[in-house]
Amino acid sequence: MNRQRSFIGFIVAGAIALLIAIAGFYWFFAKNPANLIASTSEPGAAIFVSKLSPAMVSLLTNPDRLQVLEREEELSKLKTSLLAKSGIDYKQDVQPWLGNEITLAITTLDIDRDPENGQQPGYLLALATKQSEKSREFVELLFSKRALSGATLAVEEYKGIKLIYDNSQPEQDLLAGAVVGEGFVLFANDPKVLKDAINNVQAPDLNLTSSPEYQKATKELPKGGLAVAFLNLPVVAKWQGLELSEQLYNSEIISLALNPKGLLAETTFLTSSEILTPSAPLSKPVGALQYVPASAGLAISGSNLSNLGESDLAKLWKQATATIYGSGEDVVSRLAKPLVDVQKRWGINLPEDIFSWVQGEYAIALLPEKEQTTPHWIFVVEKSESVEQGIARLDAIASSNGLSINPLTIDKQKVSAWTELTTAAKKSDAKEGASFSIETKVRGLYTTLGNYEIFTSDLETMNEILTTKDNSLIDNPNFQDSIAAIPLPNQGYIYLDWTKSQNLLERQVPILKLAEVLGKPFFDNLRSLTVSSYGTDTRSVKGGVFFQLKNS
Repeated sequence: MNRQRSFIGFIVAGAIALLIAIAGFYWFFAKNPANLIASTSEPGAAIFVSKLSPAMVSLLTNPDRLQVLEREEELSKLKTSLLAKSGIDYKQDVQPWLGNEITLAITTLDIDRDPENGQQPGYLLALATKQSEKSREFVELLFSKRALSGATLAVEEYKGIKLIYDNSQPEQDLLAGAVVGEGFVLFANDPKVLKDAINNVQAPDLNLTSSPEYQKATKELPKGGLAVAFLNLPVVAKWQGLELSEQLYNSEIISLALNPKGLLAETTFLTSSEILTPSAPLSKPVGALQYVPASAGLAISGSNLSNLGESDLAKLWKQATATIYGSGEDVVSRLAKPLVDVQKRWGINLPEDIFSWVQGEYAIALLPEKEQTTPHWIFVVEKSESVEQGIARLDAIASSNGLSINPLTIDKQKVSAWTELTTAAKKSDAKEGASFSIETKVRGLYTTLGNYEIFTSDLETMNEILTTKDNSLIDNPNFQDSIAAIPLPNQGYIYLDWTKSQNLLERQVPILKLAEVLGKPFFDNLRSLTVSSYGTDTRSVKGGVFFQLKNS
């Protein structure tokens, strides 16, 4: 049976409207979003949600206030089209009483807790009401229309709350609703879900607000966020049928806030274990970025790669990718595939043979080429004694792989190149016998500039770095706008120029194509995204993703 279909009516309309309203932030053009700041940063509906709930997401403002963000009334059209089949008119039946919060929660993985009849998640939609009498009239209207469509209704009083629901056959749609007190209208896909929600209010130790981790997480929320989501990570993993080998982080809270240049998503991961930061925080962007051309599509910068593999940040990344992708495969290795290819070709281990001697600043960048499927790469690292030893080690590895180390000069700059000699047959007169030519292929280069060692994949990239002045990524206005939204100090940045890297990303992460179809207007307006980690204490890791938009 599929009782989830009950949300195809009003509940799905509300849930999708919530998600589209959040995604609709890309239509933001106002330079002063103060008029759209939410009145509260915490969802009031958390009192209805169990502290064992897998996930809860809330819009903390009235959706009508988001109309200023949209073009061509897309949000209005969405609300009208989604409610059309239910016979409900948004402006007439919903708008008069709808308050400043819409919360959707997955309350349980299985409503009846009977694995033999399949897993049936429980869904709860809570709508804040500013006129309880009007909202009661709406609930009566909604269910009367369902009765006219053939549904059999049942009315039940539970702990002083009037519940109304379809007393239909199991294979048919099921919808339950109630108005609780003066504050919320609740809808669910089963009356059991509504009863549990009422129990959670009347027994406060059961609801989400009594969870110590939730209490700590909400303290991390920035003021003025328009949407917030809370995830119980072990339960989310169980929901997806995953058994994680290492479960370090227990919960996550995400907040979405408007920014004059785009949208900032801040998140905090919480754990009951003691954690350590991978390196000392940085008070400014790393100087290594001055040697990364503005043409870079992807740039990763920070300091101290030597302990990154065993850091708690790396464990967080592994847990997150396993939860999202269903395995521990590192999605970064997909994005930085050229470096992975080098690792395979040379028979090296990046963490052991390279990262282990990078204790200062570093920058890794990819420069996509439209004509090529494999982008060029750049690796910049701050000089130190360990770096000199590391280069000597790479030279030795290159020699063992049959490569030669040859000196070159590019724009008066001395450069060392790892080269390979190959032969190629030439067409010749059969009487004269076969003719061959010797070709030199460059497999990598390195040089010293200022206080940094610079490695590149090819001559063209090294030439661009040496001959193109005042055109670095760190001086690029778009990059500066992106990192301006990220608090300092931090652990560095992962910067992705979407317009330059879209083709590369689609090849390496195929699921992105589906995401682009679902969120086409968003991706059409996306200029770049920047990821950073900051604010780490001994029990949590905090970070953010800033989405820079073209029209902002």
